[in-house]
Amino acid sequence: MTPPPFGREVPAVDPDDTGLLAPGWAGSPAASATGDVAYLQALLDAEAALTRAQAALELAPAGAAATVTEAADAGRFDVRSLAERARGGGNPVIPLVADLTKAVGAEYGPYVHRGATSQDIMDTATMLVAVRTLDLVLADLGRTERALARLAAEHRDTAMPGRTLTQHAVPTTLGLKAAGWRSLVLDARDRIGAVRDGLPAQLGGAAGTLAAFTAYGARDPQALTAAFARELGLREPLLPWHTLRTPIADLAGCLAFTAGALGKPAVDVLALGRTEIAEVAEGSGGGSSAMPHKANPVRSTLIAAAARRAPQLAATLFGAQAAEDERPAGAWHAEWEPLRDLLRLVGGAARDAAELAEGLRVNADAMRDHLALTHGLIVSERLSAELAPVLGRARAKELLTELAARTYAEGRPLRELLAEEPELKDVDLDHLTDPARYTGSAGVLTDRALERR
Repeated sequence: MTPPPFGREVPAVDPDDTGLLAPGWAGSPAASATGDVAYLQALLDAEAALTRAQAALELAPAGAAATVTEAADAGRFDVRSLAERARGGGNPVIPLVADLTKAVGAEYGPYVHRGATSQDIMDTATMLVAVRTLDLVLADLGRTERALARLAAEHRDTAMPGRTLTQHAVPTTLGLKAAGWRSLVLDARDRIGAVRDGLPAQLGGAAGTLAAFTAYGARDPQALTAAFARELGLREPLLPWHTLRTPIADLAGCLAFTAGALGKPAVDVLALGRTEIAEVAEGSGGGSSAMPHKANPVRSTLIAAAARRAPQLAATLFGAQAAEDERPAGAWHAEWEPLRDLLRLVGGAARDAAELAEGLRVNADAMRDHLALTHGLIVSERLSAELAPVLGRARAKELLTELAARTYAEGRPLRELLAEEPELKDVDLDHLTDPARYTGSAGVLTDRALERR
């Protein structure tokens, strides 16, 4: 599918939408791609594409296509005025059509918005904004997965405590953990890519029958829909989808999943970066307003915040699927803000995830030290399996239970206590009690995960 045009350039910062309370997306590429001016340009791009499509099918003069396209420049319109006047009709398309028609002039003004309804333009513009933002998200996901691939390869065999229900369980490796993070990022990439490539234009007219286009001379209105979609680089829809909200639901699902997928490494870094753990650290932590010594894990914090907000925003979009009649009152309108918020949240989280992955610092010494915190009991699972053939299953369990209690009571390593048992004089205890030698197939699994492209 042909990539959609970006239309005219829009300001990098929307002066009335700076994200003061949204540091997770403020200043991100997604911020400018979803701002009011960017949305306005997408609306204008949809209007211009409709006129060009009609001209291509000889339903409008070529001059109309050129004139409307030239006039469809967001910089020529007052976005604040449009927002205020949108209250009158419940959406910004109505005042925009009036202003665009005036800008085009009397000769070609009648060809502006010809046969379309506000929802056609609003839905199509939403798809354009989504595609343009998802392209930016995909670029940052690419940066993230490449950085995580390097991390996983470098630390393929770096042993660390595996933790279950907050407690040390058995050893694992940082390589396997990073490979898992990368797998989630690739899952998100694949889902976003599939949704992005399937986002359709919307054209149906007043009630989804394309009747007005027939009245204006179209012999094959579906050909007009196809031409409209081609002009924008969007998918041609099988049917008008004004009340069939699959594209919105698809966006909700892939965006919420992506927020959660990025949230997993973020919360792991938050846990592993605690002062008393310090196994990893962000490359450049943020400061504290009151405590000069702190380097807060800001990137991880903002990603985690996005992951917590995204499901509720997606829930609103899924709830809007129950859209009555041929245009619902409220359901369609309820989508605009949460969808934009989702695009912004995920766009910001993807940017922060790339920076987090590229700058993550690893303290392998701390990981090694922490493997000894349970005095060797982190390999008790292995010992149970390996000593059963030597001592018998019941005796092995009895001995390990006894020695586990003594390791804490006496503050002595399990390896030392095991060495005092005559029954184990021929057992290679150094090998059996070394946590770094009990990481199972972690290395192989890491290699396998890194084969995925």
